[in-house]
Amino acid sequence: MVHVLSSRVLLRPTDPDRSRAFYGRTLGLEIAREFGTGPERGTVYFLGGGFLEVSGRSTETSRKPPPTLQLWLQVADAAAAHEELRAAGAEILRPPVQEPWGLIEMWIADPDGHRLVLVQIPADHPLRYRPGI
Repeated sequence: MVHVLSSRVLLRPTDPDRSRAFYGRTLGLEIAREFGTGPERGTVYFLGGGFLEVSGRSTETSRKPPPTLQLWLQVADAAAAHEELRAAGAEILRPPVQEPWGLIEMWIADPDGHRLVLVQIPADHPLRYRPGI
């Protein structure tokens, strides 16, 4: 059995400086650590219970990332996040909508087209509230 102590998502952007600007300034993620030098240096951001590492550089020239990778980010207020990100120039793919499963979700894209799902969990949703517990 593998005993995992920590984890992080590794992102190899086509333009590391542009991606650091997006994750650090546009999204406002806090830096956990940095390593190396130059444009391909590594920046590790706090991502709630995990980490996002932006390092290296992708040689992929297409802006169509595989649809199998998406980041799920829980936010306290999806409407406020929508307004802040829209004002910061983020690419909004879909504004906040309450889904049939009860979560409020909005979708944005990073500079390489990776989809980020920002999710607000309503107070009465089972992910937050369990009767009898």
